[in-house]
Amino acid sequence: MSAKNKPQEKVVSSRGRSRGRLPGGAPNPIDVHVGARVRLRRTLLGLSQEKLGESIGLTFQQVQKYERGANRIGCSRLYDLSRVLDVPIAFFFDDLSENATKQSPRMIITGGAAEPEPQSMDADPMTKRETLELVRAYYKISDPAVRKRVFDLTKTLANAVETPEEE
Repeated sequence: MSAKNKPQEKVVSSRGRSRGRLPGGAPNPIDVHVGARVRLRRTLLGLSQEKLGESIGLTFQQVQKYERGANRIGCSRLYDLSRVLDVPIAFFFDDLSENATKQSPRMIITGGAAEPEPQSMDADPMTKRETLELVRAYYKISDPAVRKRVFDLTKTLANAVETPEEE
């Protein structure tokens, strides 16, 4: 049989397999986490998606897709983001849940991952807009003594809620 008439075997590369997505087509939890960390840092710095995009040669729509985890962030782009956002690359992987690590593309391909559990971003207070606005407002206080007093007040209030006074 000549090479021309030979039936073609379909070779599925790891790239073509799912591009890191979950079997149902949902974005990989690791990509979602990294995107959320990009958003967290961008927001803490007070950058718009448009400004961040301009600084790394992307449109704001591409930044949106990265932040949602809809598009995966490549190594060179992650490097650029770490430089522009002034954080080490490891920052993007900080606080990665054990469930997310079990959903890495390698674990999915080898079958080492358990059935994915939906992840809730509500559980992490660092991803809430309220937290980001509070931190941004805190750093707008120019007087270090006043900022320290606000910090001490906040800690005192938090401790009062955690340990109610005995009657």
